[in-house]
Amino acid sequence: MRTLLAVVLLAGCASGGPVGPDKVVYHLNSGLEQATNGLRNVRNHLEVNPQAKIVVVAHAQGVDFMMKDVKDKNGNPYQVIVEDLKNQGIRFDVCEITLRNRKLKKDQFIEEASYVPSGVAEIARLQQREGYAYLRP
Repeated sequence: MRTLLAVVLLAGCASGGPVGPDKVVYHLNSGLEQATNGLRNVRNHLEVNPQAKIVVVAHAQGVDFMMKDVKDKNGNPYQVIVEDLKNQGIRFDVCEITLRNRKLKKDQFIEEASYVPSGVAEIARLQQREGYAYLRP
């Protein structure tokens, strides 16, 4: 009986096992190029695991893509992509320390943005307390 159980368990591991909902925090802090790459990564992630629970945490220059009227290098507004991803359950957090340090106001940001007291503290909390994997594009 134990041998059969071991074989079944090993077969599950060898095949990759069932795909469950990943929990991932994407860390953005380096400007628009990183945001473009990160948003593409999030879309790709959802393509293979639509149930993934993803939080994008932005601080420093990483918040710029969530500002109103900001566009990528091809002239596409980031808000359209963020809105689509938010409708798929993705959360977008902006660091309030960054707002204070850069003298930015919440009304400069798209409505899809949510706010956390500290971006890096939120990343640590998600990893340590909620078991999220960490990715930085």
